[in-house]
Amino acid sequence: MHGVSNKWTTLSNKWTFSCLCYFVNILIISDLLYLARMLIMLWHDIYAKMKRIIIIIVACQAVAIVHAQSRWTMERCMEYAVEHSTNVQRQGIEARQARDDYHAAMAGFLPKVQASVSGQYNWGRNIDPETNTYNNVATFNNYYEIYASLNVFDGFATVNAFRQARLTRQHTQTAMQKVQDDKAIDVMQKFVDAAYAQASISLAEEKLADSQQLLYKTQRMFELGGKSRPDVAQMESQVAEDDYNLTHQRNVSNQALLVLKTAINYPVDDSLRIDIKALNAEPRLAIDAVSNIYPVFLKMSPDVLTAEYNVENAHYNYIIQRAQMLPSLTLNGGVATNFYRNLSQGGGYEPFHTQFHNNQGKYLGLTLSIPLFVSSHWRSARQARAEWQKSLVSLDDARRKLHDDIAQAVMDRDGYVKELSHMQRRMTSDSLSYHLYRRKYEEGLLSAFDLHTSSQAYLQSRILLLQMQMMYVIKNKLVEYYKGEKLIK
Repeated sequence: MHGVSNKWTTLSNKWTFSCLCYFVNILIISDLLYLARMLIMLWHDIYAKMKRIIIIIVACQAVAIVHAQSRWTMERCMEYAVEHSTNVQRQGIEARQARDDYHAAMAGFLPKVQASVSGQYNWGRNIDPETNTYNNVATFNNYYEIYASLNVFDGFATVNAFRQARLTRQHTQTAMQKVQDDKAIDVMQKFVDAAYAQASISLAEEKLADSQQLLYKTQRMFELGGKSRPDVAQMESQVAEDDYNLTHQRNVSNQALLVLKTAINYPVDDSLRIDIKALNAEPRLAIDAVSNIYPVFLKMSPDVLTAEYNVENAHYNYIIQRAQMLPSLTLNGGVATNFYRNLSQGGGYEPFHTQFHNNQGKYLGLTLSIPLFVSSHWRSARQARAEWQKSLVSLDDARRKLHDDIAQAVMDRDGYVKELSHMQRRMTSDSLSYHLYRRKYEEGLLSAFDLHTSSQAYLQSRILLLQMQMMYVIKNKLVEYYKGEKLIK
């Protein structure tokens, strides 16, 4: 029985151990499955985030590529120039300074409040504060004071300074518009120059291709005996000349494009492709009277408004400088106290709070200041008056210049419209003449020199037509600006 019991105990222990191992394996497997499931979920989360990041990066690169490859119109260049102009940024800083000056001018009406604390150690012969007599003692004095002053009358200098600061703050918007318009007009001119240079490349390429084709025909005709060797040499010279003109025009175009990049503050190393198709506007003859444009634009011209601001600002300067020669009245008031201790006597002394309260004194007074003779005030007032008179002359000059600029722009635009119609007819005639001369040359009835002369006349008429088209764009844009249309829509 004892042996059976031992066997049963051994089997029971094995069964218990097996069950325990089974449950442990189940727990381990379940933990591993849970861990694997968490890793899979984490991987999906990381994959989704990486996918979004890759999509964003690819999209940004695509936008950058499209942005670099898209062509820039004149309006886009002007907008970019205004946004990245250092003059515009500088004017923004000056606008914030004008607001600060305005707040400071407003604070000029408030009283000035100040406080002072001082300590003084005396030894040797000095006045004893207790007896108010001279004595050889060492003392320590501590003084406290708070006082205020209010400007009652200063010849209205404070009032005029406030008005001047308010005027300057209001002018900041006009000054910003002036800076933006000046930058836009400058970029417009640079853009047209670059567009003209690029369009001239197309003309030079067409001219070179036509000369090369004609050279090939001349060489074939020379081989067949239809042309002489001088004719071939003349055509080779013309091809070399056209090839040089194309190279030169490409250099001019690169320089004009560099000037445009500099004007709009664009990175020089980045590519900039401008759109010149928008400049091929059909010219139209409009009836615009200068007498109708000038009065309207006079009220909104940044140059004239700036000149008017300079007049008012100089006038305020003159009034403020003149106020220095007038009497001024100031109201003063304050509270003072002190603490005293005799260091030569070892005895006691009144405590600090008692002396601080008992030694208090108050005062209130008016100060009248009369400048009897101050030469610098007279000189400053005369200089300010001279600057005011000069600003009046500058205002008249700005108004007259604006009228002349409007008249010149209208005259130029209308003149280019008329010249364009005549130049188009001339170019058509030169084109017909060149093709007829070329046919005669191919038939052996015309020399290469005469053909070269006709070809140059045709090219010159095309270049002049292109120049007039570009100048019409500028003048028409200026006239529309004078009529109230914004340069940057």
